[in-house]
Amino acid sequence: MGTLNTVCVFCGSSGGLKPSYRAAAAELGELLAVGGLTLVYGGGSTGLMGTVADAALEAGGEVIGVIPHALVAKEVSHSGLSKLHVVDSMHERKAIMASLSDAFIALPGGFGTAEELCEILTWGQLGIHQKPVGLLNVEGFFDALLEWLDHATREGFIRAEHRQLLLADTNPNRLLARVSAYEVPPVEKWLDRAKS
Repeated sequence: MGTLNTVCVFCGSSGGLKPSYRAAAAELGELLAVGGLTLVYGGGSTGLMGTVADAALEAGGEVIGVIPHALVAKEVSHSGLSKLHVVDSMHERKAIMASLSDAFIALPGGFGTAEELCEILTWGQLGIHQKPVGLLNVEGFFDALLEWLDHATREGFIRAEHRQLLLADTNPNRLLARVSAYEVPPVEKWLDRAKS
């Protein structure tokens, strides 16, 4: 891929129950900053979102948040970011985060994290972007999701080359290195195959 300057991180606004989730988020945030990479994320101050942002900022990194007005009004936006984009909707938030980012990494989270990850993978499958997508599988948090993706591939709902669009690793440093070095393979768009 081209030069990697910005990495979008999808993650929970909750910290989860295991200290290892926050530790992984903090390690990733620090790695991004030390590597000279700008963090793009959802702009929140709580949970893993706040942890990854704080760690990047403390290590001297640039952090860009994107948050809808509705969440700012609930006082969950981070007040110490390098830049905060306040937008009108969740759809606009995701579009701006995607446009600002050269790569994507998902940490543990809930519905929002899963939705963001699946959408960005779908965009890759459809050829809307050619950016790497990583998954930090902290303590097996995403094992069931990875098993489902493999099952869906075996059952013919995901093509094998599209399954390879998601890079998964248990180690933040190793995952970031893989994302940085990854060349997204040219894949036939799902819709192109449907026409033939």
